[in-house]
Amino acid sequence: MDSESSDRYVSSTVEQSVKILVVGAFGVGKTTLIGSVSEIMPLRTEETMTAASVGVDSLAGLDSKSTTTVAMDFGRITISPEIVLYLFGTPGQKRFWNLWEGLSDGSVGALVIVDPRRLEDSFEVFDQLELRTRIPFAVAVNEFPDSPRYEPEQLRDALDLLPETPIVYCDARRREDSANALITLVQHALEVRKQSKALA
Repeated sequence: MDSESSDRYVSSTVEQSVKILVVGAFGVGKTTLIGSVSEIMPLRTEETMTAASVGVDSLAGLDSKSTTTVAMDFGRITISPEIVLYLFGTPGQKRFWNLWEGLSDGSVGALVIVDPRRLEDSFEVFDQLELRTRIPFAVAVNEFPDSPRYEPEQLRDALDLLPETPIVYCDARRREDSANALITLVQHALEVRKQSKALA
């Protein structure tokens, strides 16, 4: 069996599989993050943007964007010999948000990617996440080359985040950054679960 085909299979040492949502506004880097970190060829449902999206999808600050996710992205990463993450990326446009409920079923948490150049685009994403999923989440700030730099407390205030919500900075193109953001989310979700059991 060659290495390319063996990468398709989960290691025999894996004892737990974990479902993770990757969410965020249109064009923040969800597809890029999943593609950078997935150990298998990611499944993508991207379509070329057409004239029909003019006036519907704002391309402000996204001059080079020519495709968009219309259903979901899917990838996989093994974060330890025992744990594998299955990543489900959601579409960013509001007209596809009805998919979130189905995709969130069984998820332990969500990684919310934000673009610091367009923080206001994320406000409704957090509302959607809290209304439709009610799962723990962490925030990954995707640092584009021309991004302003905000301190964690500035972001926490701007996005109205609870003090315990993790915030990490990343370049979604870099595997190490993307993996670190996902590990931070998993650790947070496990802590939330532990606290919930202690209160039960």
